[in-house]
Order: sequence, then structure tokens, then C-alpha cells
Amino acid sequence: MDIGTQSLGICSKDSVKLLELAPELQNIEDKKRILQRKMDRSRRSTNPNKYNENGTINTKDKTKWIKSNHYIKTQMELKELQRKQREIRKQSHNKLANYVLTLGNDIKVETMSYSGLQKRAKNTTVNKKTGKFNKKKRFGKSIANKAPAMFLTILDNKLKWVDKTLKKIDTWKVKASQYNHIEDRYIKKELDERWNDFGELDIQRDLYSSFLIMNVNDDFETINRDLCFEKFNDFKVLHDIEVQRLRSIELPLALRNVI
Repeated sequence: MDIGTQSLGICSKDSVKLLELAPELQNIEDKKRILQRKMDRSRRSTNPNKYNENGTINTKDKTKWIKSNHYIKTQMELKELQRKQREIRKQSHNKLANYVLTLGNDIKVETMSYSGLQKRAKNTTVNKKTGKFNKKKRFGKSIANKAPAMFLTILDNKLKWVDKTLKKIDTWKVKASQYNHIEDRYIKKELDERWNDFGELDIQRDLYSSFLIMNVNDDFETINRDLCFEKFNDFKVLHDIEVQRLRSIELPLALRNVI
């Protein structure tokens, strides 16, 4: 499996899939945004002294924040939505974990530091295409919403019932997102580069990473290149079927940038 902040690439002997994590949450996120904007408007109207002319919070004002009845009611609605969100997320992860287990119980996945991905970037960078400064915020919101670490915990707990565990490969040594088994070299890509160009072949990056992870040796640090050549044609057939499926449907927001 190649797991991201919002999606999951799966490669097995009989199936290749690119799925969104907890897709049922999008409607709730939309409702939460509406309530949060409503709360912000109410907070600003009842606490004008707490804000500067440019709209930022006035940190010098130490008086107590005033909450109107309208604000408190909206706040309770938001808390109820967040409770529903937690329950739906857990149910969705359980459902996805059950599907993954139908494909097999020998499961490999990259080790990921989600806490590191949630932190703001330290360095200021420029977008090569637009020339504008890139935002320093990273994946905090999507990780909090999709909870990929929770999904892995649920899957690992289910595996323990059959005396198995998730096999975690070394991300830094394997470098599945950079390796090209045909040329036997590592090619560093930008985050927005979602396709691998193999001459006449275009392979979706997340699906190819899951294919490479499937063919990692038992040391969990190196890729078995011979196995990659042996299984690549079968993978390519299943890959094309999945890409065609994704292009035939209206993609959710989480997958629009990867296909």
C-alpha cells in the first residue's frame, strides 16, 4: 500500500486501486465550514474591540470574549457535527480495512511521520511555474480530517486476529516515490508530478509506488528489481483498468490532483 494524507494506492496480485480515505466526510466538512464562518461573523460583531482595523486579532485587549446566544447555539451544532465526523471516519476506515483484507493479509506499507507533515514548512519557496511564493502550511487539515494513521492502526489491529502485523518498509531507503525499476535509478519529483514517464508508458505515481512496495525484499530496505520485471506487465493491465475507471467518474476533490 502507498498511503498518503488523503488517498490510498493498493497493489496486489489481482487488484490495483486508488481510493480516497473516508470519502463520506466531505459533506460534513462543507457543513463545518459554513458553521465556522457563521461563528466568526458572530464573534466579530459582538467583540469589535478584539480586532484590529485589518481584521487581525488585537492581542493587547485582555478583556473576556463575549459569546452571544446565537454563537453558543452554532457552537453546539459544530460540536455535534464533529462527533458525527469521528463516528463516520471510524466506520469508513473499518470498511476500507475489511476490503484490503479481502486482497490478502501479507501487507506492506511505508513508514510515515504524519506529525512532521502537519507542521508548517520552515523555508520560503517559490513556485517554479507561477513564480509566486508557496504557502507554508502543509497537510495538517487533511491529516486531521482523513486520519491516515488511524486507518493503519485499525488495519493492524485486524491483522493481529490472524497473528499478522503490518510490514513497515523503510521509506528513506526504499524511496518508492522516486525509484524507476526499468532504468534502475532514483528520479526525484516535485509533489505535483503525479505521473511516471516510461517512454510510451504513463504510470500513475501512487499506484506505481504501491507496486514497488509490493516487491520490496524481506529486509524492507531494498526493492527486488527482478520481481518488478516479472510482475510489471500484469500490473500495467490492472493499472490501466483502474485509471480508466477513475477517468469515467466524477473524481472527489482528494483525487483530482492525482489523476
